[in-house]
Amino acid sequence: MEESDYRQNITIQYCFPDHNASCRKEVKEGPGYMFLCFVLSCISVCTVFLNLLVIISISHLRQLHTPTNLLILSLSVADFFVGLLVMPVNIMQLMDSCWYLGTIACIIISIISFVSMLGSLCSLILIAVDRYIAITDPLLYSTRITVHKTVLAIILGWCSYLCYLIIFLYFNDYFFQSQLSTRCYGECVLVVKYTWVIIDLVISFLAPCSITLILYSVIFKVARHQAKAIRAVKSDASNKHGVKRIGSSEIKAAKKLGTVIFVYLACYIPYYLSSMSVNNLASSSMVWTVFGWLININSSVNPLIYAIFYSWFRASAKYILTCRIFEFSTSRLNTFPDHLN
Repeated sequence: MEESDYRQNITIQYCFPDHNASCRKEVKEGPGYMFLCFVLSCISVCTVFLNLLVIISISHLRQLHTPTNLLILSLSVADFFVGLLVMPVNIMQLMDSCWYLGTIACIIISIISFVSMLGSLCSLILIAVDRYIAITDPLLYSTRITVHKTVLAIILGWCSYLCYLIIFLYFNDYFFQSQLSTRCYGECVLVVKYTWVIIDLVISFLAPCSITLILYSVIFKVARHQAKAIRAVKSDASNKHGVKRIGSSEIKAAKKLGTVIFVYLACYIPYYLSSMSVNNLASSSMVWTVFGWLININSSVNPLIYAIFYSWFRASAKYILTCRIFEFSTSRLNTFPDHLN
């Protein structure tokens, strides 16, 4: 018995062998585990690459400088940082249970993760409002929603959530580093007070998602009425053309962006529901890891939705990948025949 205990102690590894309070190191080996890390690494690279295509396309091509596309650009920026910073750190923690980057880096990475999540949420809310106005008041949409107003709304939205994040971190004592897990040295686990779990659930999920779902329910209700109007004016060719121009294209755009909204909800609902039963926002449990990666993968899915539904993204991606974007006056290239497609 003593010999077996001795052998067991020999196999124990520590994150920091020279530190008396070091965490135990989990040795994770095997082809299945290595394959998982490889797949997640590919997802990270694809997330960065695809969102970078969206960012370059909308930023460079003047034809894509529309209010709706600027909101998509805001969403892609948030998703880009998820793939560039959040995913690699999560993969690193999967490969090695130890945290070697120190306390400050643990807080910074957590803040970046929160900012990316809140930035995505802010963009999705603004997208829902944009589509709501486009459907319910299409004739005045171009005057009510302009590029400058959209840029201002994006800045105010991000700043509002950034202020909320600062308050959230302050009242959870992150700035004083007292809420970091101190069970052992070499662990990155941020503890959140249960009161703030409830507050964050309401502010970051229930309230904005409820608003978004209400707006889209109105959008699709109006869309059905517009579809009936299109069928009702078949006898008047000119009137039919006018209604179709106003209604059909906007309905089409609303359905495409609605897909982004509902994919977002499907990825985030498990995370927020599970947050009600735990006291920290970073856990080593397998269930929590899966829910966390489900949120990360949402950042990979969004540009794939653009590639499937948007002809302008496919056309602009072709220009970028073939290096035609470096040609003279490519910023004025026509990426799609239909301005709202």
